[in-house]
Amino acid sequence: MTFPASGFDERYRAISARDTRFDGQFVTAVRSTGIYCRPSCPARTPKPQNVTFYPTSAAAHEAGYRACKRCLPEAAPGSPAWDIRGDTAARAMRLISDGVVEREGVPGLAARLGYSSRHLTRLLSTELGAGPLALARAHRAHTARMLLVGTDMPISDVAFSAGFASIRQCNDTIREVFALTPGELRARRRSHASAAPGAIDLVLPYRGPLDASGIFAWMAARAVPGIEEATATSFSRHLRMSGGPAWFEV
Repeated sequence: MTFPASGFDERYRAISARDTRFDGQFVTAVRSTGIYCRPSCPARTPKPQNVTFYPTSAAAHEAGYRACKRCLPEAAPGSPAWDIRGDTAARAMRLISDGVVEREGVPGLAARLGYSSRHLTRLLSTELGAGPLALARAHRAHTARMLLVGTDMPISDVAFSAGFASIRQCNDTIREVFALTPGELRARRRSHASAAPGAIDLVLPYRGPLDASGIFAWMAARAVPGIEEATATSFSRHLRMSGGPAWFEV
């Protein structure tokens, strides 16, 4: 699925302006390079005749494109429509993000939505440019990338935590989507010399403008004494887990 001509000009203006508000709402595939980007990618704006817009990264994957290594479109915040829309496509995206396909397969996803597997695949392919398996695969790739660059987890643990059935499947998907091996992707992570051993440092996607100070002030006013701590720039929650105490910090 691609966007109709009536929407092409609007989206082309968005990528020409590198408008971050459109990140996650569609991706830009460039035929001359074979890659796809988020709308705000800082690279030179491609010529219109070389551009195809897709509604999801999974659709771009299915068309044979790879993710841009510069703007990392997989790290863009998802379309806000998935959180508020009540149609089948949005409900499917929420369930796929929750890991239903990994746990129950496409038949389980279809049963939850009240459709046959064939009809659901046809519906999602028409609406989003990719079927449920491709959409779930794109979600696993994003989760694996986030864990590779944000944690010290062994690659084998990353593979299974992201929902892959095997380490080989994870490796093949990472190479196909990002044109990098898991090890090469991890090597691009930011340096965190002061991070505590075992710390998980995840960069969460967001769509600006973001009132960070207002969020932390809201958390500070509602922090639970002895369990949560909040300042003007941070928030932490202490947890008691089976393996010992732990904490979550933003």
